[in-house]
Amino acid sequence: ITFNHMFPKLKSLPMKNGFLIIVVFSILISCSSVKKSQEALNSGNYDASINIAISKLRNNKSRKGNQPFIYQLEEAFAKATQRDLEQINYLKQDGNPAKLETIYETYQNLRNRQNLIKPLLPLRFEATGKNARFDMYDYSAEIISTRDKLSEYLYANASELLRTGRTKRDFRAVYDDFAYLLKINPGYRDATDKMEQAHIKGIDFVSVSLFNDTQVAIPERLETALLNFDTYGINDLWTVYHSNPQRNVRYDYKMEVAFRAINVSPEQVKERQISREKQVKDGFKYLYDDNGELVRDSLGNRIKVDKFKKVTCEYYEFTQFKAVQVTGEVFFTDIRSKQLLNTYPLSSEFVFEHRYAEFDGDKRALERDWLDLIRLAPVAFPTNEQMIFDAGEDLKQRIKAIMRRNRFTQ
Repeated sequence: ITFNHMFPKLKSLPMKNGFLIIVVFSILISCSSVKKSQEALNSGNYDASINIAISKLRNNKSRKGNQPFIYQLEEAFAKATQRDLEQINYLKQDGNPAKLETIYETYQNLRNRQNLIKPLLPLRFEATGKNARFDMYDYSAEIISTRDKLSEYLYANASELLRTGRTKRDFRAVYDDFAYLLKINPGYRDATDKMEQAHIKGIDFVSVSLFNDTQVAIPERLETALLNFDTYGINDLWTVYHSNPQRNVRYDYKMEVAFRAINVSPEQVKERQISREKQVKDGFKYLYDDNGELVRDSLGNRIKVDKFKKVTCEYYEFTQFKAVQVTGEVFFTDIRSKQLLNTYPLSSEFVFEHRYAEFDGDKRALERDWLDLIRLAPVAFPTNEQMIFDAGEDLKQRIKAIMRRNRFTQ
């Protein structure tokens, strides 16, 4: 159903009645929001219904068209509160300390939901003259009590796993538990120190080395750039790469970048020649009629016409070209098991290309975009070392992509 089908007469209204169109659109949008809020309410998605109602009432809670949202908000709040309290009661009766986090988060939701509604109160029903009912409760005591029990449970559980854990996953789980503990209860005992211990034990340490199996020397500055992992931005919370192995670090994996071939093309200059001719303006002449008399305009002035002549030019375009291709492989090995984990091909190419041109003849015959090239001159070809170094930035990006693709501890 289109707008014109619903309101056929509005299309013919003058512009001064545009305000009416805006009002109608507002009604349509409001009806759509009421429907969405009711659908969420009917499906048990109470918080979605609450959020829709609050967003509408926050702008103008006294607007008559917003009355349906007050009814929906009252009903959704009551049902959401009842559902959450029933869940808390069930989990408390279950007595499983692992459920303390759910109980704590549910209490937080109860409080946060109330805090969203409080700024809007009171909300009045126009039909009855009464205010909507929202039973508010101070959950502070329950939140603090549950937080303390949860903190004690998380601390004990994470500390034990920190002591007995065997895998990286274990220590990462410990780290997450202590991080959450410090989020809900900052400064709790020595949780910060233990979280750092778990972090160190959960890190994958990777030693990196570079090998040149080609017959071409790799510039020292390129090797330095490739092994400077501070510029890669690749280290994350759980993976650290070292190109200079440290004695006090026990490495888990080894990454080797092996160059297999470096091919540098010869210096080439390609030439193409193009002949051009064009009719160009070459001054003017006076216009004469068939009787040999000068032709004049309405003011008596002699009429001028452009003179043209054919010009020719030989255009010579030169392209300087040189390319380097670097190929190799990247290996990842488990140091403890000495097992090869992954191998990735590595390939990069850098191309030097410079164009310039010369001409012989009248350059007015040339295409406009050729004129820029005839202002240029040949340049010196880069050295092989410079070409290999210039390929380095692309190599870094390709190595970085390989490192992101490879995963160690999952």
